[in-house]
Amino acid sequence: MNMSRTRERLVVIGGDAAGMSAASQARRLKGPDELEIVAFERGHFTSYSACGIPYWVGGDVTDRDQLVARTPEEHRARAIDLRLRTEVVELDLDGQRVRARDVDSGEESWTSYDKLVIATGARPIRPDMPGADAAGVHGVQTLDDGQALLDTLAHTRGRRAVVVGAGYIGVEMAEALIKRGYEVTVVNRGSEPMSTLDPDMGRLVHEAMEGLGITMVNDAEVTKILTGDDGAVRAVVTQDREFPADVVVLGIGVRPETALARDAGLPLGPHGGLLTDRSMRVRGRENIWAGGDCVEVLDLVSGQERHIPLGTHANKHGQVIGTNAGGGYATFPGVVGTAVSKVCDLEIARTGLREKDAHRVGLRFESVTIESTSRAGYYPNASPMTVKMLAEHRTGRVLGVQIVGREGAGKRVDIAAVALTAGMTAEQMTALDLGYAPPFSPVWDPVLVAARKAAAKVHGSL
Repeated sequence: MNMSRTRERLVVIGGDAAGMSAASQARRLKGPDELEIVAFERGHFTSYSACGIPYWVGGDVTDRDQLVARTPEEHRARAIDLRLRTEVVELDLDGQRVRARDVDSGEESWTSYDKLVIATGARPIRPDMPGADAAGVHGVQTLDDGQALLDTLAHTRGRRAVVVGAGYIGVEMAEALIKRGYEVTVVNRGSEPMSTLDPDMGRLVHEAMEGLGITMVNDAEVTKILTGDDGAVRAVVTQDREFPADVVVLGIGVRPETALARDAGLPLGPHGGLLTDRSMRVRGRENIWAGGDCVEVLDLVSGQERHIPLGTHANKHGQVIGTNAGGGYATFPGVVGTAVSKVCDLEIARTGLREKDAHRVGLRFESVTIESTSRAGYYPNASPMTVKMLAEHRTGRVLGVQIVGREGAGKRVDIAAVALTAGMTAEQMTALDLGYAPPFSPVWDPVLVAARKAAAKVHGSL
């Protein structure tokens, strides 16, 4: 502890979910007389829902402030010294201090710490190609990014949009742009959209997107982005085609924002994220924690480290970090990789491993796919649903579940997420006592139908 001060200082780098959750939780445990908290955020906003940005761009959310869970003023009212538009540019671990730069003025200063939280998030992947930084090309990760995109849409005369990439962000942004009245083309490197699904399930998403009027171009690698005389984007070029564009959205994915940590010599994993222990403490560092999109987490199914940038995890990380930094005790055990999304009324969900994930870690498995309905077949508005389940060869342990369907499909993945976390077998799942009434499900819930089929296939292969 720095003996020149009478109280400890906690410095937090990053003002969104993980960082401010950690700051807030630490403040609940220790008052301002015991713990000074200083938080740096390079943007204009704090504690916001990045997951809500596509719905704001698409007009489902009408006011940007609706995405803000807690304003800077609310954090400051809780005795957190929050410094907006201030970017930390260097970590001095030996001296226990950080160097921060005012984004607007360029002025720099050092701030010492007793405890440090790194919550720098992730950054959109920008392809290394000509034109990737041109005006009209947008990555969408922060509220500032969303505002910049909306500003471009408001001032762009043309109505042609190209989305590069077809993961969660790419698919959601494609729908948002359709709602804005744009002619949308999605250029995807994979064989089908949503690489978080197996290709056979991704095909269902492909069909739904085309049903919305979105042009899907799969197995296509973008090689450059062309600009006009004004420097603004005018087209996206692949190996053999050119797609006119007045605006381009990058939905290729994100990478952990760990340049600061790397430069300081902190340990990074195979995906470039910080490595922590169960208490979210950076490995080998007693007084430094990290959480959110800048870390790698333990996959409870594969036993390996993964980078899964989701707000659910970030908020949990922040709670754990704040508890430990505030003198308490908490741990984060890991994840099973659960995620949901939607394209119009099509709900998309997955948890656990895909087929290629299981192959990569050396697991043999049985795979089944079933079709069912969201409600009893005779009940009005019952909608179709496809469920795919992977179960380990011989043991029957459930390894992964993917669901694509209409209303009522997506959140059913939570049943599978609990089963994966508990290490259940497909046969054990068939006995789960789930709620039933015709408006909610068939007598056999679709997830349990998949479990029955998987259990039978496992027993047949013993």
